[in-house]
Amino acid sequence: MSRALGNALGKLVLAPMEGLADDVLRAVLTSAGGYDWCVTEFVRVTTTLMPHSLFTRLSPELKNGSRTANGTPVRIQLLGSNPEMMAANAAHLALLQPAGIDLNFGCPTPLVNRNRGGAALLDEPELLQRIAAAVRAAVPQAIPVTAKMRLGIEDTGRALDCALALEAGGMQELVVHARTKADGYRPLVRWEWVARIREAVKLPVIANGEVWNVADYRRICAATGCTDVMLGRGAVADPLLARRIRDGGGDGRSDHAGERDWEALKAMIAEFWQRVQAKLPPHQSPGRLKQWLGLMQRSYPEAEVLYGELREARKAPEISLVLDRCGMRPTNPHAALQPVQP
Repeated sequence: MSRALGNALGKLVLAPMEGLADDVLRAVLTSAGGYDWCVTEFVRVTTTLMPHSLFTRLSPELKNGSRTANGTPVRIQLLGSNPEMMAANAAHLALLQPAGIDLNFGCPTPLVNRNRGGAALLDEPELLQRIAAAVRAAVPQAIPVTAKMRLGIEDTGRALDCALALEAGGMQELVVHARTKADGYRPLVRWEWVARIREAVKLPVIANGEVWNVADYRRICAATGCTDVMLGRGAVADPLLARRIRDGGGDGRSDHAGERDWEALKAMIAEFWQRVQAKLPPHQSPGRLKQWLGLMQRSYPEAEVLYGELREARKAPEISLVLDRCGMRPTNPHAALQPVQP
């Protein structure tokens, strides 16, 4: 794929997905190509300075120039409500030279929101601006600082205020998830509000929400006017989605997952399994593979068949036997991290 084609289509970003898109899945998904950068799960900032070991555990890519194995930049996401502590932790993180720092004002989960984190702050645009400005001032200019927000808590009444506040706070890019906190992850999306935000601010806006295939990608671009899009659960359900968007070039080719794609995915599944085993204890690794296959069933009937074969497997050796029988072997047998010590 040419760089010119990538620019014509705009940027594609792999979303932060708590409990799902860790360094293992980031490595495998970005290996297919198509992403300009990805964002980690959040680091919760409270009243203490987080040690560097916490950041590198969340993002081992920091030891590799803040890039995945295939060279995709990785930005680290921070979540919190105290401007001073957010700034202090961002400055401490900056010493590790991350590819970027992202601020989370979009997480809708009750536990996070009860502790004044994520989308719970969207009724307080003044606070958003203070957090953004404090972090931006604490971090060297060479490191991008961005933010991700939803449209509000219960409604969209303060969506524009929040976006303008983050712009005033010095954010260089803004990802807008086209739902409110109350919307959760229901199919309803409000792409028209992303368009209103894009028109109201001068900074680049990245559209996010309910992109499962190439047709959805075209629709979100048309509805929001954005050329840059963040892919979340759709990228997990179809690991080739970013490449499909790039290769399709907007002409209708390669719109949907097919049997030929499953052959390419077999090596990705094998690599994922290898990396999961290296990272997690044997009793936890089967669940991670099943979680991914469970989402992949939306795009691939073959994933549903494989999930059925693995459903009753509880131990890692049982999983390995099934995958080997199905011809799923990693193309790079040395890709995994060092095995977890018992």
